[in-house]
Amino acid sequence: MSKIREVRVTKKSRSIIEGAGVRLKRAFGYADTTLDPFLLLDDFHSDDPNDYLAGFPWHPHRGIETITYMLHGQVEHGDSMDNSGVIGAGDVQWMTAGSGIIHQEMPKKNVNDPVLAGFQLWANLPASHKMMTPRYRDITKEQIPEVIVNDNVRVKIICGQINGVKGPVQDIITNPEYLDISMDTNSEFKHSINNTHNVFAYVIEGEAIFDSSKDTLVNVENLVIYRDGEEVVVRSKEMPVRFLLISGKPIGEPVVWRGPIVMNTEEELKIAFREYSQGTFIKN
Repeated sequence: MSKIREVRVTKKSRSIIEGAGVRLKRAFGYADTTLDPFLLLDDFHSDDPNDYLAGFPWHPHRGIETITYMLHGQVEHGDSMDNSGVIGAGDVQWMTAGSGIIHQEMPKKNVNDPVLAGFQLWANLPASHKMMTPRYRDITKEQIPEVIVNDNVRVKIICGQINGVKGPVQDIITNPEYLDISMDTNSEFKHSINNTHNVFAYVIEGEAIFDSSKDTLVNVENLVIYRDGEEVVVRSKEMPVRFLLISGKPIGEPVVWRGPIVMNTEEELKIAFREYSQGTFIKN
């Protein structure tokens, strides 16, 4: 019988300002070291363009992957690899910064629909891949499969698999799963996850019970961090729920992090910022 994962802690996301003045909710970030290989999860949603139009002008990344998942609205992307385009509702941008990339992410204004909503997740890279060649993957909503489980649960699979159906993002070193799960009222969802992986959930809408040993309901904008085990069980009651379920293989290496750059040593970090200031940051 599989060991069901219990909830270690739940945390309410906190309001912060990032970029050139973007108001968002941070589910976890620099102070949280328990979710290796994940470093940060930001939740941005607003119907006031003043909260987000300043965007994230040109800035560098090295040593990590940034994963942007849009729920509503559009963000325009451009980078030092000559990639450019617009990420729309339901789309994903999976960017591996590797040895270095400079990019910008600028929300687009829509006078008929001012809502912008989505998530950005940062995932660490191991020392062996910190300086890999950067790559950019633009995944449209049409490429993301949706699986119906038990008639009452729908799962969009960005990365990982459900019932033999795989998501479009594969060949990632930390073997992550990234699932967007919607459950009707009075439903149950069970999912097997490698016992060695770290797992968390983040509630987008509604509420549910994330720990089968308790009847505690966890609601919107709350992060759920799990203990070890082989299976996650989530139950909805009087309300439907939508949440992200994300897991990955821990790297277990030192993390030295400042701003948008994450390395293994202080010396590597100094080199990265020196190269950025000298114009030698981009390697490929």
